[in-house]
Amino acid sequence: MEMLKQEQQNNSEQVVVEDAVSIIIQRVRQEGDAALKAYLREFDGVDIEELRVKEDDIHKARTQLPQTLLEDIHFSVERIQAFAEAQRRSLTEFEQEMIPGVYLGQRVIPIETVGAYVPGGRYPLLSSAQMAIIPAKVAGVSNVKVCTPPTKSGEVHPAVLVAAHLSGADEIYRVGGAQAIAALAYGTESIAPVNKITGPGNLYVTEAKRQVHGHVGIDLLAGPSEVLVVADEYANPVFIASDLLAQAEHDVNARVALVTTDRNVGEAVLCEIEEQLKTLPTAKVARASWERKGQVFLADNLDEAISIVNEWAPEHLHIQTKNAYDIKERFLNYGSLFLGALSSVVYADKVCGTNHILPTRAAAKYTGGVWVGTFLKVVTYQHIKPEGVDVLAAHCVRQSSQEGLIGHLRSANIRWSGKLDIE
Repeated sequence: MEMLKQEQQNNSEQVVVEDAVSIIIQRVRQEGDAALKAYLREFDGVDIEELRVKEDDIHKARTQLPQTLLEDIHFSVERIQAFAEAQRRSLTEFEQEMIPGVYLGQRVIPIETVGAYVPGGRYPLLSSAQMAIIPAKVAGVSNVKVCTPPTKSGEVHPAVLVAAHLSGADEIYRVGGAQAIAALAYGTESIAPVNKITGPGNLYVTEAKRQVHGHVGIDLLAGPSEVLVVADEYANPVFIASDLLAQAEHDVNARVALVTTDRNVGEAVLCEIEEQLKTLPTAKVARASWERKGQVFLADNLDEAISIVNEWAPEHLHIQTKNAYDIKERFLNYGSLFLGALSSVVYADKVCGTNHILPTRAAAKYTGGVWVGTFLKVVTYQHIKPEGVDVLAAHCVRQSSQEGLIGHLRSANIRWSGKLDIE
């Protein structure tokens, strides 16, 4: 393997946020709404008296959007909902007699309340509202509370607000940052606590999710966006460059990489990126991401390329090779897989139906992304009849005796007509 471009290592760029987030969380727990409003003044520069968005605000936002955008939002809502419904159908309940008299079963129960965080920041990510809310509602979550930072006018961006509403949000609040995560976890006068928090965010939001995890559930700790493209000699360098820059424009810390088995393709992509940056309106961010975090690997062969991918474990994995579909089973670690040159990551980011809240920082080695199952509890139950006790009790009594758990032994033995005298 050869590196045609390496990631710049700079440990000093790591922002220490743990203490700052801890202070924010404690203040919200102690002061409630007053802390949220103080942070809105400090971080967002707005004075907001009513944190919750009203129906009139949603109607006003709808009138501000062009009809084509409303149609686009409806289209993406339908696509995301359809895929989530297909996923839900794959999760089934069952009951089975495992041995005579022992009936074991599985139930699939929705979480009752969920908090969906929708980031503000550089771009109004209306698609993130859809990705966090729609699977939860398809799962059957009865109450989804949305927190999102307000604009400088003190309002939620109209496209984000309408997207959240059409996705099924039950409550929407003009609160962002670590303080929003604290409010969702512990509650304030205006925001009742939830059972689980989902949705991407900046470093402070992610750290806040980490700190409240355990008191509430979280989906995952998503970092800056990632994409890794695998290409052979048949790949189109223009496509690849556009795919890398599409993710690079998200964040200066976004990680984008190419693994290619063809030197000419790798060098062509390096040149093409420079050309596309000349006309890209978001080039300031995209260039910073590319220069700091961009990588190009030249692999000796496809086997080595696949090994690099499985170790890298990218959030988005795009296979741009001649027979991409035929080799999909060889890739093991990724958040979401895109097969063939036409399967752009941005289609999934926005409208095709799969979820874009995905694992980063190699977390794809042990987890997938947000899906309808994120909002469901798969739980078990047992129904044991006398003939089942006759089979189970002797084994349970002897094992409990060996472990020294005499209370367990008695609880098993007392139900059994053929009691063992080993106490």
